[in-house]
Amino acid sequence: MRRFSWFNATSLTLGFAFLYVPMIILIVYSFNKSKLVTVWAGFSTHWYGELLSNQSMLDAAWVTVKVAVVSSSIATILGTMAAYVIVRAGRFHGRTLFSGMIYAPLVMPEVITGLSLLLLFIGLNVDRGVMTIVLAHTTFSMCYVSVVVSSRLVSFDQSLEEAALDLGCSPLQAFRLVTLPIIAPAVISGWLLAFTLSLDDLVIASFTSGPAATTLPMKIWSSVRLGVSPEINALSTIMIALVTVGVISASLVNKRQAVRQKREEQAAERQL
Repeated sequence: MRRFSWFNATSLTLGFAFLYVPMIILIVYSFNKSKLVTVWAGFSTHWYGELLSNQSMLDAAWVTVKVAVVSSSIATILGTMAAYVIVRAGRFHGRTLFSGMIYAPLVMPEVITGLSLLLLFIGLNVDRGVMTIVLAHTTFSMCYVSVVVSSRLVSFDQSLEEAALDLGCSPLQAFRLVTLPIIAPAVISGWLLAFTLSLDDLVIASFTSGPAATTLPMKIWSSVRLGVSPEINALSTIMIALVTVGVISASLVNKRQAVRQKREEQAAERQL
């Protein structure tokens, strides 16, 4: 067995330090009493109270969450349908073009995507707002869902669907009762990925948003350009805390499912 060398330990330590030390500094200075983010003036939760009373920041957060939920849900539905067609429909006329249009946003620069969508909305005389951001986020996140679901469908055992069809299920019932529950983890992963991409997007939202629709990344970016505010540190700390809770919860759920599956396998072996 290969020993863990000092070089590996040093590289791992430096890597984690590069990733997480800035976050730790940000969290510490979110409790700074001073208005200057680089000067420590004592422990205080004042800026969290200021953040909760900042209505423009709260409105931007609400718009971001609303856009992310709606766009990721639509992208998951369309991406799952596209993945099913690509994997199960076999070769059909226009399949290459269809696949290329689905996967194009993966390699397309966000500036090009945002600009093209902006020109489209202007050409259609559509007022920019929450709906245009939803459409834009659905467009570029649908391909990620399609990739995730396609990878699961490729390894899916089609004999299960065939068995359901032989037992009298219609194709729709077979998909709903057999296929969808099996590929559900991939569908959920695709939704979470689309939700995260929507929350994090700045470039495309900047092109497709209107005066009454400002997302949280846009609000943070406009605030940082005028100087980093302690409220931004407080907001970032809250977001880090939410992500940490989500990751820990997901890990605990996966661990519990693994333990349950192992117990079921052991029980089945005992019965045999």
